[in-house]
Amino acid sequence: MSEPVLSLRDLRVAVQGFEAVRGVSFAVEPGEVVALVGGSGAGKSLTAKAVLGLLPHRSETGGAVRVADGAGLGYVPQEALTVLSPVHRVGDQIAAAIASVRGLGRAESRREAVSALEAVGVPEPERRAREFPHQFSGGMRQRAVIAMATVGAPGLIIADEPTAALDAGTQRQIMDLLKDRCDRTGAALLLITHDPVVVGEYADRVLTMAGGRLVESRAPLAAVPKPRRALGEAAPVLEVEDLVVAYGSHRAVDGVSFSIRTGETLALVGESGSGKSSTASAVLQLRRPEGGSVRFEGRELTGLGERELRRVRPRIQPVLQDPYGSLSPRLTAARAVAEPLRVQGRWDGRAGPARVAELLELVGLGTELGQRYPHELSGGQCQRVNIARALAGDPGLLVLDEPTSALDADLRDGVIELLVDLQERLGLAYLFICHDPRLVQSFAHRVAVMEAGAIAYVHHPAHERT
Repeated sequence: MSEPVLSLRDLRVAVQGFEAVRGVSFAVEPGEVVALVGGSGAGKSLTAKAVLGLLPHRSETGGAVRVADGAGLGYVPQEALTVLSPVHRVGDQIAAAIASVRGLGRAESRREAVSALEAVGVPEPERRAREFPHQFSGGMRQRAVIAMATVGAPGLIIADEPTAALDAGTQRQIMDLLKDRCDRTGAALLLITHDPVVVGEYADRVLTMAGGRLVESRAPLAAVPKPRRALGEAAPVLEVEDLVVAYGSHRAVDGVSFSIRTGETLALVGESGSGKSSTASAVLQLRRPEGGSVRFEGRELTGLGERELRRVRPRIQPVLQDPYGSLSPRLTAARAVAEPLRVQGRWDGRAGPARVAELLELVGLGTELGQRYPHELSGGQCQRVNIARALAGDPGLLVLDEPTSALDADLRDGVIELLVDLQERLGLAYLFICHDPRLVQSFAHRVAVMEAGAIAYVHHPAHERT
């Protein structure tokens, strides 16, 4: 019988005195796909980070982690930009990994980097190797990370929610690619996920964690939220007309038009690279469009100077897909919520703390959680802090870019229920970017489907047509 590629015996991890992983023991055999599942805060990612040696500062560990001699480790994270440097070309980063692992010279490493990109299905690999990560779609970035993770032919690949931020079609492509890379090299795959479809289709074995321990049974899947009712007529908050966003000669957004009314959710869906996030960046004026019009509350934004935009931006706020990455690790939850008020010049030394407490309560967090840092909170709690930060500016529009993709089903539905409640109480408009069709059908009032930078069609979910 072959030696396990990974063995954990009584692994314990404590972060600032809190025991987050409690006596976890399991083994992974060569070529095996093991899914590690459980709710947010169950200890899945900390278990993986203990194996990778990436635990946060001031962590204390116990027990034993053993990787088979010569096996090597590869790591594929949820968000590729946590691995890829934004200021270096993709090919150069892969070449550097090849040089460090295989000891090749610069020219040969660059040739091998192009071959590695080609092997993971990146089109025109020679050209794409000269590009920067922001010029890649989410799916292409994840392919590049897989190329980087496998250059040393590791015996174990640890993939932490590798498809969470991708649309359904790209999810399957990335999982097929990971499985193919493992099959070709005989590598094992430790897959951290909350997606039951991925687990059912790709895993040989499922380990379920709860409260930092391995448990025998898995919690049932959360129910899909109830459909929303159609809206009556309301004034448009956002009007986008003939929007064009280009990167060089490539038009990522090509003639997009839509509007969103007060209290309405418009979902923007489509495959990776279809132009959803570029559209959102233009709405937020983080990326100035090359053409078209963006009007918010009747005011044209595309021609405004930076000083005028600063006055408008509190009213248009983003909530992004990475709950932890959106928060500074050096700020407590309360200070994170207070920060926009300070930046906007609206902080009142006497009334400010009460306003922060009000915002935390509004998103379902007690004031005691306000004194915790992001690593001391679950993913769902961090996303609630991000929503509270967005609400600090009294916005009329939230741009929700995959706000629940990093959460397990229970926490996802809790955040969606919160967003529905806030919309009904505050009259917020939402631009909702998502790849989960069940969530879109239940949460959105209208759905705009993007293909190749354009809106192919707009439809109302089925429950609104009855």
